[in-house]
Amino acid sequence: MLSHAVDTATVDGLDGLTIGRLADASGHSKSGIATLFGSKEQLQLAVVAAAREVFIDRVVAPARARTPRGLVRVCTLLGDWLAYSRDRVFRGGCFFAATSVEFDAKPGVVRDAIVAASSEWEDYLTVSIEHAMAAGELPLLDDARQLTFEMVSFLEAANTRSLLHTSEEPYRRAEVALRARLTSLGGDPELIASIGAAPIA
Repeated sequence: MLSHAVDTATVDGLDGLTIGRLADASGHSKSGIATLFGSKEQLQLAVVAAAREVFIDRVVAPARARTPRGLVRVCTLLGDWLAYSRDRVFRGGCFFAATSVEFDAKPGVVRDAIVAASSEWEDYLTVSIEHAMAAGELPLLDDARQLTFEMVSFLEAANTRSLLHTSEEPYRRAEVALRARLTSLGGDPELIASIGAAPIA
């Protein structure tokens, strides 16, 4: 039920979710879903929490499990984020890219939950970059948070443009941009090459 709700929210928005629509789609009764979630706002919060778990499972946990701290983990995180969006884990691409735009000017607990999850990802990417800096793997970088801003901008632009144009090209361009930026900071080109390798058609 929640999986369907998360997927729907990436296309129709969190405000497009209703207990009635979820009941129709899942085959459950409206009263049963209302009992489970209590209110539309509680449903939205549950959907944000479920999307966060999917993101961690697809992007963060695999990088933690298979790579050591440092530049290799940074590259793995970036590559896995692109795969999470490109593989359409959700029909509307990245859940948080979609809902951040929807709720950026709507104060409240749902917006707070989206901000918290997005900040958690950016904080983890920043810490991972800081480990690479401490290991001397990005010798020309002096501001990890600035690099995080740039990396996330490339990722989210690829997600949005790929959806808008129904094209894979934005992902390839993002890979080129990510590799070029990390190389310009003194990163090992062989490590950085792991962030996608497909040429731009």
